[in-house]
Amino acid sequence: MSDLFRLATVDIRPLRHRDFRLLFWGQLISTLGSQITYVAVPYQVYELTRSPLLVGLLGIVELVPVLALSMVGGLIADHGDRRTVVLSTEFFFAVLSSLLLLNALQPEPQLWAIYTIAGAQAGLFALQRPALDALTPRLVQREEFTAAGALVALRGTVGMLLGPAVGGTLIVTIGLPATFGADVGSFVFSLVALGLMRAAPPALDAERPSLRGVLEGWRFARERKELLGTYIVDIVAMFFGMPQALFPAIAEGMGGPTVLGLLYSAPALGALLASATSGWTNHVRRHGLAVVIAASVWGLAIVGFGFSSTVWLALPMLALAGAADAVSGIFRMSIWNRAVPDELRGRLASIEMVSYMSGPALGNSEAGLAAALFGVPFAVVSGGALCIVGCLACGVLLRDFRRWEAT
Repeated sequence: MSDLFRLATVDIRPLRHRDFRLLFWGQLISTLGSQITYVAVPYQVYELTRSPLLVGLLGIVELVPVLALSMVGGLIADHGDRRTVVLSTEFFFAVLSSLLLLNALQPEPQLWAIYTIAGAQAGLFALQRPALDALTPRLVQREEFTAAGALVALRGTVGMLLGPAVGGTLIVTIGLPATFGADVGSFVFSLVALGLMRAAPPALDAERPSLRGVLEGWRFARERKELLGTYIVDIVAMFFGMPQALFPAIAEGMGGPTVLGLLYSAPALGALLASATSGWTNHVRRHGLAVVIAASVWGLAIVGFGFSSTVWLALPMLALAGAADAVSGIFRMSIWNRAVPDELRGRLASIEMVSYMSGPALGNSEAGLAAALFGVPFAVVSGGALCIVGCLACGVLLRDFRRWEAT
């Protein structure tokens, strides 16, 4: 009975490490605030423009700085103190959220300001995320990598579950300015937690940042088939099956901002359930095949969401999609932690970030364009169907990835 319980619950052993625990709780609160803004920004753009296409354009605005700065973030993570990088960027995130608040307080909020701040936030994310991802494996033992990945997924999904729901409610009850203010407040807790952590300096023999170091990271990623597979499958799934740019338009026909928050939260509910019952993932060896299957289930759920005519049909489909994405993320992180040496973690984290940011950003833009040309339901259903086809094709063509096993 106890063995069955462990299979059906999340493994919390990594939380016994002090610095991992501080990082976990600090980032949980920060993620809650960021997810509130994640709902508020596209809602504000849609309210100002009434255009799904312009909401989708946010994806391109955010992708450009990610592509420009991702490798810079990777180099900084491999050649600087990773904790200091995360702490510094977290401070500037708070500043940018304050600027969103000030813009929302204006009699006529400026669309260009929203796009500019969203782009700056994406650039900061590109600088922070490699250090954050590369920091985690230092805080736990190797045999805890999969469990730590599940806890990181759980942390993100709790934020994505509660943040959007709270954001939608705050927009209705206290307005956009105060909603952005809640995000600003969330960074205080995170900054304190990061300040209490020990430094995480680079190895003594770490080389100075250089173009050669960047090329070394790309060469390593290209040669490791298991890493390439995680990038390709994730990009395919997110490019074709990412309909979030359409949520404001869909929510308008189902109940307004409160429903919008529920649409954003539903995938996180599914991801939370998957992460909280992820003990079984420690016993799966074929991680590559698991990623392909999970990504295909994501596409299937998006098709179901596209055919949903009421919110009570739409939410379970989005929850199933979120559960599949969480399972895929657990195994992708496990592959990454096992395949990448510590001295390359920052640069490889930046490459991974390009893959998982490019897919959703391009996918939201693709969904907005398809909706403008053919209508919202067609854009969602066709995207989900193409996601399934693309992921299954990856499973057939990427043989080494499909057969990869954890050791």
